[in-house]
Amino acid sequence: MVKEVKPQTSPAALGSGLKVRHLTMMGLGSTIGAGLFLGTGVGISAAGPAVLLAYLIAGGLAILVMQMLGEMGTVIPASGSFSEYAEHGIGRWAGFTQGWIYWLATVAVLGAEITGAASFIGAWFGVAPWIPAAICVAFFGVVNLLHVRIFGEFEYWFAAIKVLVLIGFLIIGALLVFGLLPGHPFVGASVFLEDGFMPNGIGGVAAGLLAVAFAFGGIEVVAIAAAESDDPEKSLVNAVRSTITRISIFYLGSVLVITFLLPYSSVGGASSAAESPFTMVLERAGIPGAAVFMEVIIVLALLSAFNAQIYASSRMMHSLATRKEAPKLFARTNDAGVPTTAIALSVGLSTLMVVLNYLNTGWLLGFMLNAAGGSLLIVWVFIAVSQLRLRPELEKTHQLPVRMWAFPYLTWFALAIFAGIAILMLTDASARVQLFSAAMIFAVLVVAGTINARMRGISPTSRLPLPRREAPPAA
Repeated sequence: MVKEVKPQTSPAALGSGLKVRHLTMMGLGSTIGAGLFLGTGVGISAAGPAVLLAYLIAGGLAILVMQMLGEMGTVIPASGSFSEYAEHGIGRWAGFTQGWIYWLATVAVLGAEITGAASFIGAWFGVAPWIPAAICVAFFGVVNLLHVRIFGEFEYWFAAIKVLVLIGFLIIGALLVFGLLPGHPFVGASVFLEDGFMPNGIGGVAAGLLAVAFAFGGIEVVAIAAAESDDPEKSLVNAVRSTITRISIFYLGSVLVITFLLPYSSVGGASSAAESPFTMVLERAGIPGAAVFMEVIIVLALLSAFNAQIYASSRMMHSLATRKEAPKLFARTNDAGVPTTAIALSVGLSTLMVVLNYLNTGWLLGFMLNAAGGSLLIVWVFIAVSQLRLRPELEKTHQLPVRMWAFPYLTWFALAIFAGIAILMLTDASARVQLFSAAMIFAVLVVAGTINARMRGISPTSRLPLPRREAPPAA
């Protein structure tokens, strides 16, 4: 009997197993977080119905970023995603900076998400919040240590539940607006236009944009996950197209329903499920236990985000380690291609962040969370610059299944909007702190990236060569 010899793979190689449906739902589910259910009222209270303009701008930017990621990711499928695109398009220092700033921002919010979920769960069962926090950290740590397909299934069903809730919400909202629910009169546009479309003027729209500018943060996880799919190109193409459509329907549809049914002055930032505008709409429809139902959905959203960010942070750390921009210990994978040491790091640091949340240690935790808030702007700017630099080179050597529209004009347009948002952030005290905190970390990482490259005998401005196009099979 001849023993079958299996092909050798790199000990640092990631596995595969994510399907098209996994990436499609991950792209959608990553944007449907607790912020949608609890934070929507902030923008509405600032801008009134005109918050739709703010969401259109924010959603448009997210769609452009998704298109850029799709264009680069179908040619360069890598777990480092936009960090590696920056290394190909801008230079070694940029790839280092992108990877580390994303990793730090992701790790910073892990503790906040699990702490928020644990506070709800602890209240349900009458136990100290740290108990469900510890259980959830351990459980999702194990989920991420299993085969990547199992992680994909968890995220698929998490996202599916949130999508079904939003579909139900849109149906109930539409029935209320048109007076089709028994005992509820026709509402039409009476509430929507009660105080005018733009009750607080352009300033209100600007404040609303500041509140919702990064509502769609999280879509970038799709480009990271594509590297572990069975068919990276097909998976990413489908995820890009479906995410664009569904973001428009679910986010804008939900905001439209809320502004048609609730006076803008009656909503605001929600500190509990009972204060969520989603709960208010469901209670108006006479849905029993609406607040409790929304608590469950918010917890699922928080746990889904926690699970996805353990995944994203571990893959980014693995990518940095394989490129010698992080300790090589974190490049290790097991036989299933799971980066165990990188996952263990993310789980350990999430535990530390939970402890810091409970101890309320002051400036360090606040600085990390503020920096995380401003880091997404830096990540998205670098994605746009990378795409601007890479597109001409990619066109020469590769077929592009996804292409950025009206290149380079829309890329430059996105960069101009990002600059406008940065200026807008300077006018608000809390947003200004976020921007300055992220800028400080960015500056430190640029220096660290330069030192790392020079220690390896590489020019910090040198670029990683693009992957070669595979020759067509012989006839």
